[in-house]
Amino acid sequence: MASDTPPGFEHRSGSAITVSLSGDEEVLREYFAKLSEGGEVRTPLEKQMWGDEYGDLTGRFGVSWMVNLG
Repeated sequence: MASDTPPGFEHRSGSAITVSLSGDEEVLREYFAKLSEGGEVRTPLEKQMWGDEYGDLTGRFGVSWMVNLG
């Protein structure tokens, strides 16, 4: 999966990749909670206009993550 920088989000040089997770909802909720510890939640994990729950964050080691529950 590939993604560009969405409108309103700062483009940060050096953050060339984002890891996208999708799959079992219960497991992904746990992953999102653990990855957010010491990191920065950019979009809280919540229902989005397209119907899925989605959230994204930057973990404490600088890796960007997208989590989609659908």
